[in-house]
Amino acid sequence: MLSQFSREGDHTTLADLDFSFPKDIYPVGRLDADSEGLLLLTNDNYLKTKLLEPRNRHKRTYYVQVEGEITSEACHQLADGVKISINGKAYQTLPASASRLDEPALPERNPPIRFRKNIPTSWVSVTLHEGKNRQVRRMTAAVGFPTLRLVRWAIGKINLADFSAEGAKPGDVWEVTEKEVRRLTL
Repeated sequence: MLSQFSREGDHTTLADLDFSFPKDIYPVGRLDADSEGLLLLTNDNYLKTKLLEPRNRHKRTYYVQVEGEITSEACHQLADGVKISINGKAYQTLPASASRLDEPALPERNPPIRFRKNIPTSWVSVTLHEGKNRQVRRMTAAVGFPTLRLVRWAIGKINLADFSAEGAKPGDVWEVTEKEVRRLTL
């Protein structure tokens, strides 16, 4: 699903969800068609600016399934920042945090990731303070571990675990409370 309301090809969009969104709602951050996870939508301009303005450097955490057994050295490289290409130009990513992760309890992906019998996979948690296009995928590839599955786990202090007790599944929509909004902006 694309994280937008307007049609683009034959991808499903936010407009296809079974929820009546206010007309002025806007996605905070984007997930491409190959990514999944937490997406915030708001019509609060202060919150939108706080979370989208690059100088505010809010945290976003991704759970990433990579091809191969990720090494401590690769996690250190991700944490230190790596050189990637953005629009054909070299870009040094900001320091992040990265650590190996046990396979998280997530719903099956549709469509499933590619599976290779002889190549293991592993999971890494990556927390960024910036958001370049396809940045996490480019970063893991730069350290030799291509991304197979990318799940945004958290934005600021709100994460999917906040909703997992409720049996969260892809396409579910929750209205967050004022208290949860305050957690995002602190």
